[in-house]
Amino acid sequence: MNAVLGSGGFAPDDATPVFVISVAAQLAGMHAQTLRQYDRLGLVSPSRTRGGGRRYSARDVTLLREVQRLSQDEGVSLAGIQRILDLENQVQALRARVTELRAELDALGRVIDPGSRVFAAGLAGEVVAVRAGQRPMRSVKASGALVVWRPRG
Repeated sequence: MNAVLGSGGFAPDDATPVFVISVAAQLAGMHAQTLRQYDRLGLVSPSRTRGGGRRYSARDVTLLREVQRLSQDEGVSLAGIQRILDLENQVQALRARVTELRAELDALGRVIDPGSRVFAAGLAGEVVAVRAGQRPMRSVKASGALVVWRPRG
């Protein structure tokens, strides 16, 4: 449980499963049997007590209202709602991953001097890392010869 224990005692957060099915159904504005059906279909998965009773959180009740809105107001099928919820969960996970990667990149940017490496094309066309102001290493020894070109005039 993610409840906060304050000076006043138990104070649940949005994820704390505190509502029995009858209360959750009333808060969501639907019948308890509808909540059971949504649970069976995997649309909303409440927590379970040791005895198997369902316990809904405030977040679950919000999700139930959204399922009802999509179904009744938007005319989306239950299979469509499941797909929408799956995609929303994927988007949320991807956003969290982007946040993690940005933090990692920021941390690396503080460690590595941003001007310490540049990239150039090598002799065979490959990408090589070089220090700023340097050229890629040549595989053949440079000649000391000077070539002068004069156009015919």
